[in-house]
Amino acid sequence: MPKIKTNSGAKKRFKLSKTGKPIRAHANKSHILTKKSTKRKRGLRQTTVADTTNVKQIKRLIPY
Repeated sequence: MPKIKTNSGAKKRFKLSKTGKPIRAHANKSHILTKKSTKRKRGLRQTTVADTTNVKQIKRLIPY
């Protein structure tokens, strides 16, 4: 059985936690930052767990 290729876009966007949950970064942090509050921008720096509806697909894209 050949090895499965990892999706290049997914490996840059997601990583798996120790328990196997996919970790992602928040959106809306790249431009038009002047109108966003400091508190909001600070919160967007943090990572979060991806939604459960997407877990199966993400794990298929990053198998290793």
